[in-house]
Order: sequence, then C-alpha cells, then structure tokens
Amino acid sequence: MTYRLIFTATLLVCSFVTNAQEVVAEIDRDTIKIGEQIKYKITAKVQPEDVIIFPEGQTFTPLEMVEAYKIDTTQLEPLKILSKTYALTQFDSGSYTIGKQTLKLNDSFIETDSIKVRVNDVVVDTTKQKLYPIKTYIDFEKPFEIQSWIWWTLLAIAVVLGIIFLIFKFKKKKDEKKKRIPPYQRAIQSLQELDNSKLIDDRNLKEYYSQLTEISRRYLEEKVEIRALEYTSNELVDELQHRRQNQKLNISQDLIDDFKKVLQRADLAKFAKSAPDVLTAKSDRKNVETFTNSMQTAIPEPTDEEKKRDEAYQAILKKRRQRRKIAFAILAVLAIVTISTVALVATKGYDYVKDAYFGNASKELLEQDWITSTYGYPPVEISTPEVLVRTPIDSLNQNIKQNDMVLNTETFADGSLFSNLYVVLSTVEFKKETEFDLNKAIDGIYKNLEQKGAINILSKDEEIETLDGTKGIKVFGSFKIKNPITGNEIDKSYQILNFGVGGNYQQITIVHNENDRFADEIANRIINTVEFKLENN
Repeated sequence: MTYRLIFTATLLVCSFVTNAQEVVAEIDRDTIKIGEQIKYKITAKVQPEDVIIFPEGQTFTPLEMVEAYKIDTTQLEPLKILSKTYALTQFDSGSYTIGKQTLKLNDSFIETDSIKVRVNDVVVDTTKQKLYPIKTYIDFEKPFEIQSWIWWTLLAIAVVLGIIFLIFKFKKKKDEKKKRIPPYQRAIQSLQELDNSKLIDDRNLKEYYSQLTEISRRYLEEKVEIRALEYTSNELVDELQHRRQNQKLNISQDLIDDFKKVLQRADLAKFAKSAPDVLTAKSDRKNVETFTNSMQTAIPEPTDEEKKRDEAYQAILKKRRQRRKIAFAILAVLAIVTISTVALVATKGYDYVKDAYFGNASKELLEQDWITSTYGYPPVEISTPEVLVRTPIDSLNQNIKQNDMVLNTETFADGSLFSNLYVVLSTVEFKKETEFDLNKAIDGIYKNLEQKGAINILSKDEEIETLDGTKGIKVFGSFKIKNPITGNEIDKSYQILNFGVGGNYQQITIVHNENDRFADEIANRIINTVEFKLENN
C-alpha cells in the first residue's frame, strides 16, 4: 500500500512538471499567396520563477521572418503563460515546412513541432486582364561617378601639399623673426648680454673672446654681406681693406687695425691658450662696439643704377625661390605616388594597380548595375551590362533571314564585333508548318563567322540548360579578326547559345577579347540569367 501511494504521487508530480513546461506552436492559416504573411505564435506555460528565451533572427527557414512582436505575458495561477508572435512570408510558390523552433528554459532546451505551409501562385485571368506589348527602352544618361582611387590620390596630394605649406610657413616665420631685429641692434643687444655674463668674473676669457668675435663677424655678414663667419682673421681683415680701397666702405685704417688686433688676441685666447688680462679684454669689447658703430655709416648709399640692379636681382632670386618651391612640391607628390604605387604593386599586384589607377572597362561593366529585360517572342529574359537595342538582323546566323518559311525576325544588340564586349540576341519566328532543325542552324555558324572576317576559328559545342529548364546547344571557341583601323589581329572568344523553343529559333551571341580576365565572368553571368518566359512557366 505504501509503494502504491509513492508511485501515484510520483506520477502526479511528473504530470504537474510536464504541464508546467508545455510549449505549443501554431499559425493563423496554413495557406497563403506569394508575398502574404502568416502569424506564427509560440505559447509556453512555465512556473513564475522560470526564465524562457524565445527564438531570435531568421530561424524559420525556408520562410522569412518579417517582424517579431513583443512577448505577451498572462498570469494563470500557479503558472505563467508567455506567448510571442512572428510575421512570416515566402515569395516562391510551393509546400514548405517550418522547422522545429528551439526555446531555452532555464538551463535546458525545448522544441516545438514542425508546421506545414502552402504558398500559392497569384493566378491572373488573361481573359479579363489585358496584356500589353513590351515597352520600348528609354535612353538615360549614367550619373557621373568618380572612382575611389581618384579620391585617395587627391587626399594623398592634399596631405603632401599641406605638409609642404606648413614647412614653408614655419620657415618663413622663422626667417621673418630673424629679420625683425636689424643687424646693428642685434649686435648691440648681444654685446650687452655679453657684459651681463660672468665670463670675465670667472676668468673664462677664451669663451669671452669667442662670443665677442662671433658678434662682430655675424654683424659683418648680415650688414656688409661678407662671409665673415667662414673667413679666417687675416682673410676677414684683407676683405675689409679691399673694400675700403675700392670705396665700398667709408672707414678709417685705424679702425681696421684696432679690429685686427682684437681678432688676433681672440685667436691667441682660443687656440694658443694665451689669455690676455681683464683690462685688455674690456678694452677690446669697447673697440668692437666702436667698430660696429662706425660700420653703420661706412657703407655708402647705393646709386639709382645700383638700386635698380639690386631690385632686378632680388626679383630673380624671388622667382628662383618660387621655382624651387614648386619643384619641391612636385617631387614630393611624385615621391608619394611612386611609393604608394610600388607598395600597392607589391601587395595587390600589377593588374590591381592598373585597374585602380587607369580603370578597366570590363571590370566597370561587371561591377555596375545590370539591366534585366525581356526580348523577342517567345519572350527571352536576360540580364546584361547595357540594354540591348533593337537593330536590323545582323546575327551570326543571318542566312536564316532568307528562308521563305520565316515570318518574323528580331535582333537586339549592344556593341560590335570589334568591341571589348559584343552581345546579340536574335529570334526567328517560322510558319507553323515549318519543321526547324536546330543542328542545321548550328552548322552554318562557322561559315557566318568567316563571312564576318574571322580567321583561325576554333569551335566546340555542348548541351546547355537555362534556369527554366530549356535545353539548347552552346557553340564556343575562339577566332582572330583584323582591326579595320590598325590592321592588327585581335584575339576573340565567343559563346553562341542556340535554342529551338516553340518551333522557332533563338540565338544569343557573346563575343569578347580573349585575354580579358573579366570578360569570361561577364559572359558566364549573362548566360546564367537566360530564361524563357513561356505560358506554362
């Protein structure tokens, strides 16, 4: 009796736990039309203290989640009921199964049941719905677009020019700062700073004479334009005497002799370690100041002719400086571009750099927005880089046009046989009693290629099947053709798709340059989009 009571209690507890963790999934309807939405709802009965996490993201494949609504909570003692609703849709007709959805309950996982959904086509009653002819294409201008590499190059040039501008601006400010103080005032100011130094008190006469002569030499270099800092003492004195004799300096010989003695004592102090006494050093300091004061009026005023020559010379110097700046800027830009190009070639390869800097017509066609349109009858849907324009029949199989059983022919094309890419779509409609042999049409392709000027033709063929299941024959290979302008031979690759849908003839021709590495991808992309829009599709 005791065991029976325990067993019964255990069953009740298990039943309670199962009911406490019940998870149910349901939908508001099991049949919808393409693009309509269904409401998928998950309801969970749990204990108040339980933590449950509902599915997130696109977990309802093959249906697509459009929206996830907020969790709805209901308290039903002693349980808590949580529900979450999702809006789902599908854009292809067929029968689908919404897979099991996994919920996390505390540290465990619970799955819902799978649910089947039927998605129906939108049926159009052609007896009531008028059918309209295919609209003609509309020419439009492509928006102007600047390649990204151009922006990066302009940015690099702007950075280089900015750096050059800052360097010249800093140098100009530095030069202007130097020019703010005239040579004479700077020399007098430097002599006063030398007086305030403790070099004489410390008996550091070597350094004292070194600074004293440097002040006078720098003054002469800036004021008189003598290379005083480079000359030896004797060379500097000889230059002063030479200018005095040529009347370029109105200065007495006594002043030059006194200045020469100062330079000689400075040389002894600096190189012979024969330091003069303090009184002599102070006397030499006064002689340097006297010499500097005399030099202010020693330079005669230039004549009008000399002023004109000097102005012309300064203008020439200014132009030279400007040319140097421009040349430096150009060299800096070229250096940046060269370094960047070499780095890109080393990391990305030559072809990448060539396409990035100079562009690639085939690459641009591949990356641009393609045009999907329907041509001819029965309608052939195809995606191409450019819209195919209706033209007089000029396909590679144009001999069919001369057939008496032909009712109508249509040809749509983009480019020419000498272009980087040539795409032609031709359709031929025969009379109803005509028996069209696709293999015979293919036999004429080689001959028509020759008529177009092709030589060294290599040809293969194989079966092909489009997206909608239409089977045909693809003729492909290569040939050479002479450029009508240069006379050079151009290597071409071609792919010609041939179909016999509805007893009629459809042909898609794709010709491109053989060595174009992007053209094969373009051709394959075009072929993969071919689809016949038949009434039973």
